[in-house]
Amino acid sequence: MISIDKLTVQFGGFELFGNISFVINPKDRIGLIGKNGAGKTTLLKIIAREQESSFGVVTIPSGINVGYLPQQMKHQSNKTVINESLSAFDKILSLEKEIEQIGIELSKRDDYESKEYLKLISDLSDKNEEFHILDGSTIQADTEKILLGLGFNASDFNRNASEFSGGWRMRIELAKILLQKPELLLLDEPTNHLDIESIEWLENFLANYYGAVLMISHDKAFLDNISNRTLEIVLGKMYDFKLPYSKFIELRKEQKTQQTAAYINQQKMIEKTEEFITRFRAKATKAVQVQSKIKQLNKIDRIQIEQEDNSKVNIKFPPAPRSGTIVVETKELTKKFDNKTVFEDIFFTLERGEKIALVGKNGEGKTTFSRIIVGEYKYEGEFKLGHNIKIGYFAQNQDEILDENKTVFQTLDDIAVGDIRTKIRDILGAFLFRGEDIDKKVKILSGGEQSRLAIAKLLLEPVNLLVLDEPTNHLDMRSKEILKQALKNYEGTLVIVSHDRDFLHGLTEKIYEFKNKQIKQFIGDIYEFLERKKITSLNELNDKTKVISTKQVKDTTDNKAKYEQRKLAEKEIRKAKNLIKKSEEEIERLELLSEELILKISQPENSGNNELLVSYNSTKKLLDKTMNDWEIYSFNLEKLLSKKEYI
Repeated sequence: MISIDKLTVQFGGFELFGNISFVINPKDRIGLIGKNGAGKTTLLKIIAREQESSFGVVTIPSGINVGYLPQQMKHQSNKTVINESLSAFDKILSLEKEIEQIGIELSKRDDYESKEYLKLISDLSDKNEEFHILDGSTIQADTEKILLGLGFNASDFNRNASEFSGGWRMRIELAKILLQKPELLLLDEPTNHLDIESIEWLENFLANYYGAVLMISHDKAFLDNISNRTLEIVLGKMYDFKLPYSKFIELRKEQKTQQTAAYINQQKMIEKTEEFITRFRAKATKAVQVQSKIKQLNKIDRIQIEQEDNSKVNIKFPPAPRSGTIVVETKELTKKFDNKTVFEDIFFTLERGEKIALVGKNGEGKTTFSRIIVGEYKYEGEFKLGHNIKIGYFAQNQDEILDENKTVFQTLDDIAVGDIRTKIRDILGAFLFRGEDIDKKVKILSGGEQSRLAIAKLLLEPVNLLVLDEPTNHLDMRSKEILKQALKNYEGTLVIVSHDRDFLHGLTEKIYEFKNKQIKQFIGDIYEFLERKKITSLNELNDKTKVISTKQVKDTTDNKAKYEQRKLAEKEIRKAKNLIKKSEEEIERLELLSEELILKISQPENSGNNELLVSYNSTKKLLDKTMNDWEIYSFNLEKLLSKKEYI
């Protein structure tokens, strides 16, 4: 479908990658991987025609549309969430206006036999046909379904998009791209701004997407659940295998082992041959043999062993000072922003040495709770830090917190005190800031580099409570593995907000779910949490019929409550089915009526009958609305059936 041939990118005398060639086929689900700075984003930009390559060609056949979601972008929109999302259908919306305009024009004319009038009738028929071919009647329902899947609530649809954070505005951009249904989706770290529920929804959407997908992601679980092919850029070369990420890594290890063994054997042979040449070069009696050995060496197809990429983040947190047994304790903790209650009456206890994860939909209070712990937000109720607590905090918005005008070195030097100042260069070196890198301004650093710098700041003084809010965003897989291992070895208490299931796996022993202004505790790993919920999609965690205790964090079961929930769910299902049935009957009636009206309008004796035209336009609008309602009712029924199964 799309061909990339001998692509090379150079900056001055530095080559980012060279002679990269591959083909993107229909239905491909490609994971593009490599360490930060390998050229992944650059490659996507070139395919999206947003950047030029130094050499090589990208061939995209005419008629093939490409949708590109960058890792970061500027958002400027005064539209509502729903209207901004609907802008993905500019062509359909324009067509709808043209149809409406023709209808108005026809209603004003009485020259029913004229060529102009007949042409308007013909144009109306053609545009109506094109409108239905483009599924114009379903765009409202499609848009609402995508927005709900990406985590928006129906109440958000008519809010101005500018009211939302950058992460939520990125979701709107993602929704627009998905709605356009391009033949190729280019996604650069699409999960960075999504919560776990939305990630799982996106996984399901992409797995069933009709086109091809080329995505950059450092989320192993996300890649494994979607990809059927892996491209790796390493040290300027491309490796291509029709395997999901984990299987690809296993195969690459085997290949490297075989390649290394062959290289060692060949080097031994070359060494012995060169030794023979050196030893007997001066002897006339050995001249023939020497020349033969030289020719033999020249003919050897030398194995080029892949240079091992050993650069990595070496993280070791300082020993944690001993704290009291109780690290954090809350009673009836409540947080409100103006009239909006984020959570209320929270009872929570965190003990020394515990490592916990905070999960749930974005906007349910995970980050707010973290900021209360570190002292950034005021609150209602009781909140108490334990004895001798020293906090280290990684904020989700590090790019806004770091001073962009400082250099990498100044960022650490300005806050370091005592003997640690003599180790700043060593700390930065461990985070891959070497040589001239330490003199770079923060504003020119990539997202991954800013994250590494922010984590490096945590090493400047010993702490016994680490609060990390999405620390893996922008980190490559190698950096994430090193950070995860360091956190496993960390002796203090850990509170981590993360949407990365693979990162949380094996790191935390308790999960706290934020939902419906409450929190609920689960003992165990993130995958045990999912299994215990007995669900296939975390979207079902939004079940509003479930009851969560306001005073406890224990995992309790109330049979009476479940019975009432099931009765309520069955009632809602019956109601939803009745609405669908009535909608289907109404759609059938309106379609027949519409066909009858078109037939009447096309008859010569009715050419001047404006009432028929008005009736047709009115019927068409009602049909479109009824089909839209049917889509919403069907979507709601699917949710209700899932909820009933879960109760």
